[in-house]
Amino acid sequence: MTDKSDAFYKKLKSQLADTALWPTEYLYKFIIPADEDKVKEIHTIFNDMGAVINTKASSKGTYSSVSVNVKMKNPDAVIAKYKEVGEKIEGVISL
Repeated sequence: MTDKSDAFYKKLKSQLADTALWPTEYLYKFIIPADEDKVKEIHTIFNDMGAVINTKASSKGTYSSVSVNVKMKNPDAVIAKYKEVGEKIEGVISL
């Protein structure tokens, strides 16, 4: 991991700790290339967590927006899922 992403995750952890009472519902948003296998991979990553996952194709159909609403136990768990998605899905953009 780069120094830039380390700094980003450190700041995110601090913000999450300061703005929510844990455990809490957290909304992940991802943009991925339009590929059914990549959407399935997100479903797999959040499997057995009670996540509500919504997918919407872009107007040209080249990308998909994926929203994942799931109860997370703490900021570290939130960051771990961001890292897992980033490692497993090529071309993903986390919002």
